[in-house]
Amino acid sequence: MSGKLQGKVAFVTGGGSGIGAATAHRLAAEGATVVICGRRKEPLDEVVAAIVAKDGKAEAVVVDVGNEAQFVAALEDTAKRHGHLDILVNNAMAYTWGAIESTSTADWHANFSTSVDGTFWGTRTAMKLMKGRGGAIVNLSSICGTLGTPWMAGYSAAKAAIINFSRAAAAEGAPDNIRVNVVIPAVVETPATAGMLADEKSRRNTEKLIPMGRVGQSDELAAAIAFLAGPDASYITGAALPVDGGRSAVLVTALE
Repeated sequence: MSGKLQGKVAFVTGGGSGIGAATAHRLAAEGATVVICGRRKEPLDEVVAAIVAKDGKAEAVVVDVGNEAQFVAALEDTAKRHGHLDILVNNAMAYTWGAIESTSTADWHANFSTSVDGTFWGTRTAMKLMKGRGGAIVNLSSICGTLGTPWMAGYSAAKAAIINFSRAAAAEGAPDNIRVNVVIPAVVETPATAGMLADEKSRRNTEKLIPMGRVGQSDELAAAIAFLAGPDASYITGAALPVDGGRSAVLVTALE
């Protein structure tokens, strides 16, 4: 890798698997010291061990991003121990599934506590820590936040909120050289989608909807996140970048 993030300190939420783990690997490969968080220690430790085995710098903290006090403390502690915080990737998410008419208020709120509240708490804290030095925040949305998704109304609303919140944050952070951008994946091969993609018919039907003819891979999302977090994106802020094989670019029509 290029080492473009040498000397940078990055914090990645939901770093124990999927896009978060791939992002941690990519940022570390580019030279950053990476702190990952999640609710389960074992997968976090596995990611850290794999990065360290490749001579990268990484550490893990067990944090529930849906808990304001825990999350804020973890970010502040990271900046204190390493002297600064340069990159924050708000990747952690949670969702519920079901028709609107049968969705309880608790289930509705569950879509927001990690995805939206966590993104807000993380962004607010990072902007304070980055002031005077600059930095990059990359928030993860979803194609569900740009296109209506039946049976996932709460998740769709939460992911849509992240996009516009990030635009507002970008406008506020720009004078301090704090860039805030969004990556918008569609279907990515992760533990969260493993069940759906394990079914051959389901996978085939999903791939028919994607112009590139395949689902995304976590390292492809990580590459986009690393770009937006790095120096090559120094004049990009407030952007919402689809990384979806063209899925959001086309009108779905009848398929054979």
